[in-house]
Amino acid sequence: MISELLSIALTAAPWLLLGLVIAGLIKAWLPKHLLQRWMGGHGLGSITRAAIIGMPLPLCSCGVIPTALALHRGGAGRGPTTSFLISTPGVGVDSMLLTSVLLGPFMALIRVLGALITAIVTGILVGFTKSTELTPATTNCCASSDCGEQQVVNEAPEGVLSKSWGGLRYAFSDLLDDISVWMFAGLLLAGVLVTLVPPTTMAGVSGGIGALIFMAVIGIPLYICAAAATPVAAGLLMTGISPGMAIVFLLAGPITSLATLAILRRELGNQALAVYLGSVLLVTVLIGWLFDVALGITGWNPVEQASQVQELLPVWLEWLALVVLVLVAIRPLRRRWLGV
Repeated sequence: MISELLSIALTAAPWLLLGLVIAGLIKAWLPKHLLQRWMGGHGLGSITRAAIIGMPLPLCSCGVIPTALALHRGGAGRGPTTSFLISTPGVGVDSMLLTSVLLGPFMALIRVLGALITAIVTGILVGFTKSTELTPATTNCCASSDCGEQQVVNEAPEGVLSKSWGGLRYAFSDLLDDISVWMFAGLLLAGVLVTLVPPTTMAGVSGGIGALIFMAVIGIPLYICAAAATPVAAGLLMTGISPGMAIVFLLAGPITSLATLAILRRELGNQALAVYLGSVLLVTVLIGWLFDVALGITGWNPVEQASQVQELLPVWLEWLALVVLVLVAIRPLRRRWLGV
């Protein structure tokens, strides 16, 4: 199990490190006031823009809540707000790189398209619900100290170096703290699955609408970040579940949580919550089913493609990236050496 855990960690480390760097630069250089302007309105264009804008942002399913509420109270419609709530935690730079290396580039593409479709469809449907009176309270269950409402309106310090350093400080402190525990848990679970559960164990129950719905029902209330969900999905694939079931888990798990559902109910009402849950369930299951059908027709195996991608980087670089990540993730060492 230790060998499998180490193998997965070494494969993921360079891409997670690169993803954190890119996420930090996005955090530093994306003007916050543009989010409110781009997400203003209530139509399909605003909903689509909100979904696309949210995808690369480095926020988890809890960290996105105060940001989405601030955007909503700043003029964003119910549809764009919902679209942003789904796409932001469902897709991130770090999780996309991890998906490409652990599950293959095609699975990563399906994940991106699936999150985009889920966000847009759900945003459109929630946009038709009746509005409710806003409440002043907000909830933030992420570890970040920089994911509240001020994140939307405050600009980063002026200057290229100061802006870039500020974004990297956020990525390797707040963002890393948000995902590190869940990432380790995901890697550990993946190692256990690969080691203790024989291949094809789940083959008898995988596939079909029932199995896909079961995976969505498990994923929707689960709080797991997009990066941590990736090795778990890879481990589940090795036990014999269908790729469509893995896609459903990758979509339904990160995009929502019990905290998201509670805040959405309080902010937008019971009707919006019911539409949100129904849409996420139906759309993710439909995407997973269509993906399995397409794979059955083409005979393509995503596991084989992933194994080819994992051989791209030299072993010494994987070890170097893993050591850097571990050292930076230890807060006392990070504060002593980097002051963050």
